[in-house]
Amino acid sequence: MQTTLSQDSKVLTLHSDMGSARYHAIWLRDNAQDPGTRAAGNGQRLVALRDIPADTRIVAAVVDGDTLNVTFAPEQRTIAFSLAWLDAHSYDAPDQPARGWFPEELSPWDATLQQHVPTGHYPMLVRRGAAFQDWIEQVVRYGFGKVEGGPVEEGALFKVVDLFGYVRETNYGRLFEVRTEVNPTNLAYTGLGLQAHTDNPYRDPVPTIQVLYCLESSAAGGENMVVDGFACARRLKEENPNYFDVLASHCARFEYAGEDGVCLTSRRPLIELAPDGELIGVRFNNRSLAAVTDVPFERMDLWYAAYRRFGEIIDDPAMEVVFRLDPGEAFVVDNTRVLHARKAYSGTGKRWLQGCYADKDGLRSTRDALRRISPEAAE
Repeated sequence: MQTTLSQDSKVLTLHSDMGSARYHAIWLRDNAQDPGTRAAGNGQRLVALRDIPADTRIVAAVVDGDTLNVTFAPEQRTIAFSLAWLDAHSYDAPDQPARGWFPEELSPWDATLQQHVPTGHYPMLVRRGAAFQDWIEQVVRYGFGKVEGGPVEEGALFKVVDLFGYVRETNYGRLFEVRTEVNPTNLAYTGLGLQAHTDNPYRDPVPTIQVLYCLESSAAGGENMVVDGFACARRLKEENPNYFDVLASHCARFEYAGEDGVCLTSRRPLIELAPDGELIGVRFNNRSLAAVTDVPFERMDLWYAAYRRFGEIIDDPAMEVVFRLDPGEAFVVDNTRVLHARKAYSGTGKRWLQGCYADKDGLRSTRDALRRISPEAAE
């Protein structure tokens, strides 16, 4: 490993057999891991950027085994950096990724995942061992996971949330009931199917995790279905980049005012990208879509054509994974990525599920904490 400095000493370049990577002096100083800069217990910064000289530069950089020792001026302070840490946090990317990219830790999927649905057995999950770690890794990777073998009791869905996070309470309460009685002589309840959708797109922020837990299922049909919204967005982009761009470039509006004292609204695109083009969210719910007014007149026809095609892709059986929830079973779904639906019922019987919301920062936190203990599980 060799090092070179720019003429103004504000850029350090590391050279290795694998290539080179550049680091700005101010970035290195701000991200120092030494006890004077970071708290040992939690890794939080002890200094603000105002405490670091604006004219920070590097006067020496020496590699010693797996460590890079950097001396900064005008502080005249030498700080050690792990070469592995620098490699893992390199930002010197040669090319800007195309719009719609997402991290390698996420795997897009379609109906071929049917035989490999991420599933955890509840008695094993509560032990917090290897089975739990494998399950939570898959939930993050695929955006959903199933739980089997849970207790058949009201409120059991909270025990699933307790595995990784906390319940997010809404105007629906800590949980909501999903009850359907299939009886041709009684039209008070419906067994009709539902189009794949994301929940509560009218909220800001939208609930990022949804849990549905089955307590009774004696009706024929009513299977649950999930669709990878990211895979659908990628397919749309491959088919027609203009369709992808118009849905990602303009906001739709969503609204819910179905009860007294509640009027929830949001303004977000159907396909949401970060400033660097990362695909970070999909919102799709025809029942809650309000009048779209943020698309220019000249592009409204294109937007509707794209919206129609996106819906057709979502409805394509080639994109869906279907499974039945029996009593004591549940599924956890990333509501910013994976759409869920319900097949229609037939005959007679009952179906009772309880649902609630949580947030995926807790899910990812649990996953990342486990990785620190057992990093090989992430490979």
